[in-house]
Amino acid sequence: MAETFNTLGRRSFVKNLAAGGIGMGLVSTSFTSFGAAAAKDIKIGVVGLSVHSAAFSQILNDSNKTSDLAGCTITALYHPPGNPDVDFTKEQLAKFESDIRAMGVKMVGSMSEMLALVDVVMIETNDGRPHMKEVLPAFEAGKPVFLDKPVAASLNGVIEIYEKAKQFNVPLFTSSALRYIPGVANIKSSEVLSASTFSPAAFEKSHTDQFWYGIHGIELLFRAMGPGCREVAHVHHSKADDLLVGYWNNDRVGTFRGIREGKRDFGGTAYMQDQIATLGTFTGYRDLVVKVVEFFLTKVPPVPVSETLEIYAFMEAAMESRKNGGIKVSLEKTLNKAYKANKVKQ
Repeated sequence: MAETFNTLGRRSFVKNLAAGGIGMGLVSTSFTSFGAAAAKDIKIGVVGLSVHSAAFSQILNDSNKTSDLAGCTITALYHPPGNPDVDFTKEQLAKFESDIRAMGVKMVGSMSEMLALVDVVMIETNDGRPHMKEVLPAFEAGKPVFLDKPVAASLNGVIEIYEKAKQFNVPLFTSSALRYIPGVANIKSSEVLSASTFSPAAFEKSHTDQFWYGIHGIELLFRAMGPGCREVAHVHHSKADDLLVGYWNNDRVGTFRGIREGKRDFGGTAYMQDQIATLGTFTGYRDLVVKVVEFFLTKVPPVPVSETLEIYAFMEAAMESRKNGGIKVSLEKTLNKAYKANKVKQ
């Protein structure tokens, strides 16, 4: 799904990612220990009761599912205690559990019990803060992971998790479902001159501004524009909304509007030489789940690690811009700063 820009700026950006210790190496690694897994259903273990884990169970464990979802079944779920400031209500958790049990998923009492029963893992807790604690046992067990948004609460945390994945040689994939909505399926990033997207953008004070929810519209923006964003400016911030402007290679510009008041929806527009395309709205999780199945079968993330890090750097740099009056902030410098902080922490 991700296109490459053959420009000096893009190569320089990827080079800097590689220098930070991640780059494309993790994407192309061969995971031979799972070579025969496709011969039978891969058993998926889920961490966390949530809207996503309930929906994914209903999609993947449907006895009438089509061939593009074949090969993977959710078999076990462990729900760790959540942080009370962002956790679902008891009633919501009970409903998620009821829906998941109805799809034949076994509820277990610990991470170790779950890992013993499965081949791969989906982290579906909605809080980025405990994700390192939740993902590390899976890495140590050598089990590929789909880690739902947000990867962590800050860019430093995101890089720390990807560094651990590299250390244990375990493939890791994350993406918003908005990357795979039908309206963007046929868009070629190399043909997009500019794009604008929008989504709800509730803030959570424990997380980098857009990590909590604006990530959906920002992921859609990167799907339309492709990687290669150099700078971002947070040009407007109010109680009602945000406006971010990203400056891409080749003088291309992409904008994101985050909505907190009034009508809330997902969507956007891509501007090309011969057409203006409406990107559509969120239509469900199925297309994302198809990509997760593809990932578990091939062990290759559908989105390059470098692009995922660029997306999170975009959001981190946008928050810095907001705090400094809307100045342009370099994604490369933001990433380098986070890598240095991560090395000091280690």
